[in-house]
Amino acid sequence: MKTTGNTILITGGATGIGLELAREFIAKGNTVIVCGRRMEKLLAAMKELPALIIRQCDLADITQRRELYIFCVQNYPEINILINNAGIQREIDFRKGEEDWQGDSEVMINLDACFHLTALFTQHLSRQKEAAIINVTSGLAIVPLTITPIYSATKAGLHSFSISLRKQLAGTSIKVFEILPPVVDTELDRGARDKRGQTNKGILPQQVARESIEALAKDKWEILIGIVKVLTIGARISPGLFLKIINKKNNSDK
Repeated sequence: MKTTGNTILITGGATGIGLELAREFIAKGNTVIVCGRRMEKLLAAMKELPALIIRQCDLADITQRRELYIFCVQNYPEINILINNAGIQREIDFRKGEEDWQGDSEVMINLDACFHLTALFTQHLSRQKEAAIINVTSGLAIVPLTITPIYSATKAGLHSFSISLRKQLAGTSIKVFEILPPVVDTELDRGARDKRGQTNKGILPQQVARESIEALAKDKWEILIGIVKVLTIGARISPGLFLKIINKKNNSDK
């Protein structure tokens, strides 16, 4: 995939991995649009990166997803890359029954929004000479973290979807990539980690962005970041063992 001269939409791009991807892509001469729920975060990101184009959007809302698509294709018809990066993560204990249930927003944002945006953008992207859809999943797509069961499940679903989509779009101009980071030091789970007293804050989002763009330039379809490389191999050999290791490590960090 070419990493310069693109017009890119990054969902959840005001903070964390999304913002660092935006920073790296802008530095390489790309036009970058980011969307997010919180206008104050979007404005702060634009202050930091004046070339950034921002759009407020709650991806849990189907109508706002369609409005985001229309905004992009009408104002930036040359758009050729969609990065499905937005996500939320919650700890849910199903032993508590409905008491700990917080609705289906994780599914709506982490999974359904990715499906819907892909459906909205695919025909437009296929008319571009070179195009890409990049899904940001997680090492938890390979081995789940049991205290975040829905988040882990949505990332596993997006991993499976990426494989199917890559096959479906093989005859088009659209390349399908997947970025699988380990624990990253972002606000996604920072509050919960601090509450648990977890000492492992994860790698920096800047590292994820740099390694991802280097791999995209080499057309690596599945981009395994950091320890996820080992995790993927180990999970194939002994999934039960690695499930215990990952969840024991988390418990030891509490």
